[in-house]
This record gives sequence, C-alpha cells and structure tokens, in this order.
Amino acid sequence: MTRLASQLVLLAYVSIRTTNAAIHAKAVLSGASPVKGTVYFTQESEGQPVILTGHLRSLSPGYHGFHIHEYGNLTSGCASAGAHHNPGSKAHGAPSDRDRHVGDLGNVWADNNGNVRINITDSTISLQGTNSIIGRTVMVHDKKDDLGKGGDTESKMTGNAGGRVACGVVGLLPTGRDSFKLSLTVFPDHRNR
Repeated sequence: MTRLASQLVLLAYVSIRTTNAAIHAKAVLSGASPVKGTVYFTQESEGQPVILTGHLRSLSPGYHGFHIHEYGNLTSGCASAGAHHNPGSKAHGAPSDRDRHVGDLGNVWADNNGNVRINITDSTISLQGTNSIIGRTVMVHDKKDDLGKGGDTESKMTGNAGGRVACGVVGLLPTGRDSFKLSLTVFPDHRNR
C-alpha cells in the first residue's frame, strides 16, 4: 500500500442504539387443566411501565395468583418453569410492595363463568434489561395469592397460591418498525502518522 493510500484510510465506528419504539410480547397459556388464554405485554420505552392485557377462560370463579416464573422451560408442563422471577432475592409480596419478587403480579379475578379480563400496569417487570420477562413463563395458579401476608414461610415464597393451572412463555413480537438505528461516524486514521 502506498503512503498516500495509507493516509487516506479511514476508520468507521458503528454504533447501534435502540429507538424508543414500543416493545410488544405475547404469551399463550395452557396446561393440564382446561384453562386457556392469551396475555399481551407492551412497554413504550425502557424505564416505562409494562401494560398487560388479555383474557383467560375455564378458571374456577374467584381470585387466582398470577406471576412471572423464572424459566421459559415447559418440557414438563408448568412444573418446569421454576420459582417466581426474583433476581433481587426478595420475599414474595403484593404488586404495590416496594420489596417483592419481580414476578409478583398479584391476582386475577375469574367471574362466575370462569372468564378473566386482564388489564394490569406494572412498573417492576420489564421487556428489556435486568427485570426482563422475555423468555420467562407467565403462570396462573389454582388459589388466591395472599401477597406474602399469610404469616408463614410459604407465604413469603409463593403467596400460598396453590397449584399451577396454566402457563405460557413470554415471547417477543415484531414491532412493525425498525427496532434499531445505525449511526455511522467516520474518523481519519491517525495510526500511520
């Protein structure tokens, strides 16, 4: 390479940054029971709350614990999803508690026909970063979650919410827009001077 050519060499630094495009995810729930449903997750941008919407059917009437579990592994059905998602090693609690598992979403209410309409906003879970629930399992339990107020050891771990009746892995959905921008900055090569 000639001296002139080496002086014309430029270094390009490329950086990729995420845009503020909303992130969308979905979980389709089923299990050994007849309970079925779909939950949608939307986060407008990092640091914003996650909005959960959806429906469940064929539950027994009343309250049912609703959580995010640590693994997206359903090889043995809902039993292989692990414990509640809890990267901070905190005690189980209510969604409004400052100290709680990331996966503690409280209860959903099934009407007399066993139908649930989900409309939850949560500022602890995320669709990106440390508290991301992407690839983890959303779980519906057999009993009401006591929100860690039951006065026993199990309450502080699971909320005494009982068996696992339906679950589904949270999967990322396409946004319909570019999810990143390419930024190119060109700098002269100063190595050969």
